[in-house]
Amino acid sequence: MKKPRYGPLILAIIIFLALLFTPASVQHALISNKKVNQAATSLDPNMFQGIALQQKMMDDKKYLPIFGSSELLRLDPYHPSNYFKVNYDGFTPFLVGRGGMQSLVHFLNFASMSNELKDRKFVFILSPQWFNEKGLDSMHFDPNFSKLQAYDFVFNKDIDPTLKKDAAKRLLQFGFIRKDKNLAYLLRGIAYHDKVNSLKLGYEKALGQFNYRVLIWRDTFKSLSVKPHRPNVDPSLKHLSWKELQHRADLMGENDTKTNPYGINDHYYRKKIQAKIGHLKGFRKHENYYHSPEYGDLQLVLDLLKEKHAKALFISVPENGRWYDFAGVPKKTRQYYYTRIKKQVEDAGFPVADFSNHEYDKYFLKDTMHLGWKGWVYVDQAIKKFYNSPNGKI
Repeated sequence: MKKPRYGPLILAIIIFLALLFTPASVQHALISNKKVNQAATSLDPNMFQGIALQQKMMDDKKYLPIFGSSELLRLDPYHPSNYFKVNYDGFTPFLVGRGGMQSLVHFLNFASMSNELKDRKFVFILSPQWFNEKGLDSMHFDPNFSKLQAYDFVFNKDIDPTLKKDAAKRLLQFGFIRKDKNLAYLLRGIAYHDKVNSLKLGYEKALGQFNYRVLIWRDTFKSLSVKPHRPNVDPSLKHLSWKELQHRADLMGENDTKTNPYGINDHYYRKKIQAKIGHLKGFRKHENYYHSPEYGDLQLVLDLLKEKHAKALFISVPENGRWYDFAGVPKKTRQYYYTRIKKQVEDAGFPVADFSNHEYDKYFLKDTMHLGWKGWVYVDQAIKKFYNSPNGKI
């Protein structure tokens, strides 16, 4: 009878453990500069929920990160990624956002890059729709939540303890996070300093570190599969003045919105609205932005960025005035949001490109809520001014 051979198994375990505890710097070295460049327009959730690609991007000042949500997917020729490809101004936009990525999602992302934030310029696009009474819900948070970034937050010793405690309490409000026993235990340790279970905390931390290391390697390998979106550039936009660009964007918007009086893209209107338009008048009349958990989530972002001396430009996107009048959202409710958000951001020391006076500007938005055509032209202009400002102001 042959004796069992444990050599290969022991060797495999040694190799696994060696890989597991390899320093992150070695893992990040596996990601090429070419891959980072491809990730700039990938809009890939693997990149959003990871760390490696974004940290490597933050180390290269040629990239200007733009954080937001679903508006980043509207890649028309005036979109920053396409416009600044034609009119290069010393930087490449790097897009981080998709639908449901609200302030708390970005907070965890920023926390994972906290050491790279100092004096780093980037853009953060705010959407009014985030700031409803419910704020971020599990349906939108769960698919955008990064367990890797959450573990990185737990083990990050360079975040102000009070801020960390407030963020941990907020994360624990979500049931899907509480169901993760190890992560939830570690978050409760931060939020409540539970001394009764201090002995168990050592075990949970060890388990958490193991999970964290596994996720780091997973992120590294997933980063290698990221692929870019095809560019949608228009070479004829090169060297045009802002006024000429606005005129061109108006013509494109006019051509694309012939089916409705709301300035909504024809394809979107036919697909999402036309068949039920008779039932939609006043359908959002009870919506308000006076009280929302999102204001608190945004404050977490602002406090972290201020603590780390980041240089961020916040874009305040307007709502589609014609559509929101039809939907029944009062103007005073919308104005309350615009005024409050501008004050909140500026009180934290960051500039705001406030476009709230463009609610009724045709072709500023592409549909009921997303930037498009002329809106991107204004955003491009604000980004250019911000990027070229020595002190990060506009």
